[in-house]
Amino acid sequence: MSTTPNNEYQNDTAYHRPVMLRECLEALDLQPGGRYVDVTFGGGGHSARILEHLSGEGHLYSFDQDADAEREAEKLARPQFTFIRANFRDLYTELQQHGALPVDSLLADLGVSSHQFDTPERGFSTRFDGPLDMRMNAEDGPTAADIINEYPEGDLHRIFGMYGEVTNARTLAQTVAAARRGQTISTIAGLKKAIASCTPRGKENKYLAQVFQALRIEANDEMKALQEMLEQTAQVLRPGGRLVVMSYHSLEDRLVKNFMAKGKFFGEAEKDLFGHTNTPFEVLTRKPVEASADEVALNSRARSAKLRIAIRRPE
Repeated sequence: MSTTPNNEYQNDTAYHRPVMLRECLEALDLQPGGRYVDVTFGGGGHSARILEHLSGEGHLYSFDQDADAEREAEKLARPQFTFIRANFRDLYTELQQHGALPVDSLLADLGVSSHQFDTPERGFSTRFDGPLDMRMNAEDGPTAADIINEYPEGDLHRIFGMYGEVTNARTLAQTVAAARRGQTISTIAGLKKAIASCTPRGKENKYLAQVFQALRIEANDEMKALQEMLEQTAQVLRPGGRLVVMSYHSLEDRLVKNFMAKGKFFGEAEKDLFGHTNTPFEVLTRKPVEASADEVALNSRARSAKLRIAIRRPE
């Protein structure tokens, strides 16, 4: 994969700067008359560039459950574009209802959009004070505050350890449980104060990022939704179609890697009676593609991004 030069970012908006843009577009193998899906519209950075490659017969279907993303998508209105306000776990059903099956390639950029991180009231970033929300769909589901205040201590221990990979997850859960007995923890500042005693000095930013990651994953049921979406990709992609997935933390990347290579998330790939591995995809990236040093210098979010690509095997 080629690297992304600085001048490729001149047209990016403040709303969202797409990570590894050129690498993603190359991976999708775009054709003017093709049919494509962006299951994570976000700020629309990737979708906008995909549309630039399509002719009158081509079409892009973009998913997002965020009302802000839906408003941003209105700027891309044209006959070749359909925005679907839905969670990508409903991939097959939604595409079927739109008469869009099969598709030629699918892109999933699993990161939180720059806009979501930079909007204090969404509660995604440790940089601001604001409500502990963290929902991708701000109109539905439990908030991070609900999790902090209502989950049993044992469940908090589990999500901090599993989803945040926090080293002192048990102590953190105990600290949260003790702090909430006297008051409701409803803001970012309130949570930071409540867990200050178990936040490692000199590593505050990394630690808080892990805690917030755990709460966000749980609030949005991200791991289960990702598995459900990936399991549907073999049904929606035509043989020879591309599956392109960019992840930002090891939990997601492990699921994507295993699914592409083995057709399942855990255990070994299934084999037929002759010992041949029977998987729906052929992996095109033995190692994940990572952002160039130039891109990371311009966009720190690109540092943790890992891009994996697979092609749908013939039936």
